Amino acid sequence: MQSEIFLARIADTVDICEKTNKPKFLGFLSLEEAVFAEKILENKKASYSFFGGYDEAERIMLGCFPEYITEQKFPITAITFSFRKEYNLTHRDFLGSLMALGIGRETVGDILVEPERAVAFVTNDIADYILNEVKKIGRVGVSVSISAKFPLPSKSSLAEFSCTVASGRLDSVVASLCNFSRNEASQKIALGLVSVNSVQTEKSTKQISGGDVITVRGKGKFIIESLCDKTRKNRIVLKYKKYI
Repeated sequence: MQSEIFLARIADTVDICEKTNKPKFLGFLSLEEAVFAEKILENKKASYSFFGGYDEAERIMLGCFPEYITEQKFPITAITFSFRKEYNLTHRDFLGSLMALGIGRETVGDILVEPERAVAFVTNDIADYILNEVKKIGRVGVSVSISAKFPLPSKSSLAEFSCTVASGRLDSVVASLCNFSRNEASQKIALGLVSVNSVQTEKSTKQISGGDVITVRGKGKFIIESLCDKTRKNRIVLKYKKYI
């Protein structure tokens, strides 16, 4: 992700904004990409922000704005897909159908799905194309309209859990969260399959604390609530929430 091409795209976004004195956008980005972009932009003079179409978006667009801009508007359109409730369409179904149109992944943000309805956030320039081209998702007929009604379809729900860990080290925490051995957890971390607060880390010794969000590829996302209490055997009680 942190390639020279991605670095160049961030730099171009800032430079074009500054030279043309007009807003310039890059996205949609994953949370990991957005965290990396923000670190780069900390040393830039340009005004910037991130938005994905709604406040809790996971895939978000980077916007760079001239100083005279007081109301930051992002080129994002919400599209609603309606279908019969007996069809159990998923995020993967919608993303696959949109990618089959030949559009880039960076033009599609979050896709929220519930029975009978899905809402996708896309860049303005492809909204009409999707509206005109999409008649089916897989083999299921859908009706497509611009805009979305609130409340939006909810994302994955959170369930609360607790377990015990020997220490607050990342490898120990991941082992308990995913039912891995300590060695298996270390291997996953070394392979770059674990992110903390949307940033990939390969350090098994990283200390985890309450509020951290850990993502383990193939196992899901975990929100750490606390690592404070201890058992009689002096093990740490780990309380967390998991997206299910």
